[in-house]
Amino acid sequence: MTAWTVKRAAAALLEREDSRVDGEPLTTNWPELDLDTAYAIQDETLRLRQARGETLIGVKLGLTSRAKQRRMNVSSPLTAWLTDAMVLPVGEPVPLERYIHPRVEPEIVFVLGRDLGGPGVTAATALHAVDLVMGGAEVIDSRYADFRFTLQDVVADNASSGAFVTGPVARSAIGIDLAMEPCALEVDGEVVDTATGAAVQGHPAQALAFAANNLAARGQTLRAGWIVLTGGMTDAVPLQKNTTVAAGFGSLGRVVVGV
Repeated sequence: MTAWTVKRAAAALLEREDSRVDGEPLTTNWPELDLDTAYAIQDETLRLRQARGETLIGVKLGLTSRAKQRRMNVSSPLTAWLTDAMVLPVGEPVPLERYIHPRVEPEIVFVLGRDLGGPGVTAATALHAVDLVMGGAEVIDSRYADFRFTLQDVVADNASSGAFVTGPVARSAIGIDLAMEPCALEVDGEVVDTATGAAVQGHPAQALAFAANNLAARGQTLRAGWIVLTGGMTDAVPLQKNTTVAAGFGSLGRVVVGV
C-alpha cells in the first residue's frame, strides 16, 4: 500500500500525465482522502507546473451538468487550474501522443474583465465580471484507468485537464441568452449530441459564481484576464486518430478539433 502524501500524490499524478501511464485512483489506497486535501494536491501540482515554466491563465470547471454528475457518481461541480501549456492553437491537430485516453467536450468560455472574488458571488454579479464569451472545446484526459474515480480523485487530478481551444467568435455577454445558447457536437460531420447552456448548472454564469466562491474558500480570487471554462455541455466523446470533432454553437461560431 502506498503511503500517499500531498506532495507525493501531486508528483505521481504529474508523472502519469507526462509519461502517459494511468493508474488506480488515489482513494484505492487512500480511502480517507478528503476534498480539502484533494484540492491541496491540485494546488501542489500547479506549483510543480509553474516551477517548470508554465503560467497560470485561468480556471476550469468540471462536472457542472447533472447528467455527468450522475454518470460519474459524484454530487458536486469542481474547479481546477488552466496553464498556458494547455492551450491548443486554433487549426493545429491535437497531438495524441501527449494523452492517455483523450475525450472532447464543448464548453462556453468566459474571459474576465475584472477580478471576481467570493464569498457570496451570484450568477448576476459573476456575469458583470465577464468581458468576452466564446465557444470552446476541451480535450479532457484522466490519469486514472477507464476514467474511474471519486470526486476527491478527480479534484486531485486537476479535473482531468488536458488541452482546450476557443472558437473564432468573441462576444459581449450582454444580449446573449447563454442559458438557451445551443450547441451541436459532431464527430466526422455527424451530430452525436446536443445541448444548451442550461446544461451547465442551469446557466454558465452559475458555474462562474461557483468557481469564485469555491476559490474564495481556498483563499483565491479569479483575476481579470483569466479564461474560465464553464464545464462540458454534453458528454465527452473519445478523440481518435483520423477523427474530427466539432462544436457548432448558435451565436458563438464553430470550434473544430482534429487529429
